Amino acid sequence: MMESVGVYGFCGCKAKNKLKCDSRWEITAAETAPTSEYSSPARSLGDTGITPLSPSHIVNDANSNASEQQTFLVVVAIDFGTTSSGYAYSFTKEPECIHVMRRWEGGDPGVSNQKTPTTILLTPERKFHSFGYAARDFYHDLDPNEAKQWLYLEKFKMKLHTTGDLTMDTDLMAANGKKVKALEIFAYALQYFKEQALKELSDQAGTDFENSDVRWVITVPAIWKQPAKQFMRQAAYQAGLASPENSEQLIIALEPEAASIYCRKLRLHQMIELSSKAVVNGYSGSDTVGAGFAQAKEHIRRNRQSRTFLVENVIGEIWSELEEGDKYVVVDSGGGTVDLTVHQIRLPEGHLKELYKATGGPYGSLGVDYEFEKLLCKIFGEDFIEQFKIKRPAAWVDLMIAFESRKRAAAPDRTNPLNITLPFSFIDYYKKFRGHSVEHALRKSNVDFVKWSSQGMLRMSPDAMNALFKPTIDSIIEHLRDLFQKPEVSTVKFLFLVGGFAEAPLLQQAVHTAFGDKCRIIIPQDVGLTILKGAVLFGLDPALIKVRRSPLTYGVGVLNRYVEGKHPPEKLLVKDGARWCTDVFDKFISADQSVALGELVKRSYTPAKPSQLVIVINVYSAEHDNVSFITDPGVKKCGTLRLDLTGTSSTAVPARREIQTLMQFGDTEIKATAIDIATSKSVKVGIDFLNY
Repeated sequence: MMESVGVYGFCGCKAKNKLKCDSRWEITAAETAPTSEYSSPARSLGDTGITPLSPSHIVNDANSNASEQQTFLVVVAIDFGTTSSGYAYSFTKEPECIHVMRRWEGGDPGVSNQKTPTTILLTPERKFHSFGYAARDFYHDLDPNEAKQWLYLEKFKMKLHTTGDLTMDTDLMAANGKKVKALEIFAYALQYFKEQALKELSDQAGTDFENSDVRWVITVPAIWKQPAKQFMRQAAYQAGLASPENSEQLIIALEPEAASIYCRKLRLHQMIELSSKAVVNGYSGSDTVGAGFAQAKEHIRRNRQSRTFLVENVIGEIWSELEEGDKYVVVDSGGGTVDLTVHQIRLPEGHLKELYKATGGPYGSLGVDYEFEKLLCKIFGEDFIEQFKIKRPAAWVDLMIAFESRKRAAAPDRTNPLNITLPFSFIDYYKKFRGHSVEHALRKSNVDFVKWSSQGMLRMSPDAMNALFKPTIDSIIEHLRDLFQKPEVSTVKFLFLVGGFAEAPLLQQAVHTAFGDKCRIIIPQDVGLTILKGAVLFGLDPALIKVRRSPLTYGVGVLNRYVEGKHPPEKLLVKDGARWCTDVFDKFISADQSVALGELVKRSYTPAKPSQLVIVINVYSAEHDNVSFITDPGVKKCGTLRLDLTGTSSTAVPARREIQTLMQFGDTEIKATAIDIATSKSVKVGIDFLNY
């Protein structure tokens, strides 16, 4: 005997079920239709029968969290980047002052950066040793044989974007080829930022700062799938930034949204405009790509000693030109990914509405590094490069540091060659590996735009360097062209180019050439810190973002009356002459549907019998909208609500006991709640994409 199900889970009392609802549905415990061999959750679990009492409806509950809002003394935002990371903070009593983290030891010649490399070093015993420049420099100074025992990781954030089946047990590969748990590495990194920030806050305030005084904000790419966003939250819990019981202490912010929040504050002197029609700071658009941005970077360099940025409590001049309903694109181009987000302005407060779901891909500046690696493979052989990375990992890091500094010198109008120093161990190891010199390899290769310099350098022509950028930049421009074809994006007023890769003159020129006649192109002066500063502002006022697009379709499984010809035969359940369709996906919200921050979707269900002790409601998600059954391809279970129904006498419970199920959307995390109306008992759960 199989018991029928509505929302899938198990029955605490194992009673035979009889369910009724307002739609005059009657559902009884039923035997599996003998003609079907189809295995569904409904048949295999012997679950509790629950059926809808009401259609889904939206409750605008944007102010529901107002009473729960904690007060924090300071907001600390962490920009956990693929290539570099950093933090900034603001005291809630002085929200107009944003302080960027103090300078750390280390640095690279030719690279000006207020952040630190996203590199981490573990001891041979797998204990945390150091992060950033300190990790890289210590690793570099180790004896090559000793270095093989240490676990050095860099650019590991991309693993969260590229792993399709991300779980809490996903591994990362260290430079020496050994595996380590990704969750452990991300937690170590966040714990390091936490300790650095709390120490700096304590030093500045002259008194010890407790973690409970801090609201934390961590930025993630908007195009990350839900499991990756949840993974970052779990790592933050493990690092002690917040806890599941006090989840409000941590906000996961989307990078382009943070950038958008900061851009609304920009004054004319804080940005460069690339659009050909405008003249800014005495430069026309054609001049601005090179000269104007160089002037801005020089201004930033001169002011590097000041780590405090004043954010005026006004709307910037550019933003004040926007009217109700105006649209703009934020292109967040970082080390690993490029995020494209379309926002619309909502007056009078100037709140932001996500108009078109975030798109993009792995088109960050790392793509240029990969092209350089491919070029090295072409010259010296893939077998050698792979062996060199394993046998001389610290020297490989040195080589990529040298390339990074030359990469940043690439420009459309550059005429003189770029020299990249080869580490001595590269030259030495190649001779041992191949039996001839690096110079010989360059002569024999068909790569005529890279020459050997007697000073021990690869000499690349500007065209050769520009060619390394081309595949990545072409991907960004192609993605933007596709975006501009969408009807929602046709009348965009501004394009804000932000993120570390936005500093590249080659990218600026490509965006200007392709879209300068369609909209005004704006680059904040300190473009690499735009997201960090915007994340602080978001932490101070999370209500700035009002409407997002749901990335997924969400629902639960229910029973419907079986309709011949409409429902598939394998879904048929028969008992006492009643015919039921199992596994029906009862939709709460659709993918790409606009959802206001704090919005609740409410649905009412009724359990089988008053004597039932437990109900379990399982939540499902799918990337597409066209979902009929919870067994459809791509539908995944992502949450379970287990509600205890004991504690009320049978006389006090109505014949049709109402169980309200609420889903709260709009925040980066999604929360589900089930409430027994008769007893006011409730249970909450965060939607979970990593453990099902």
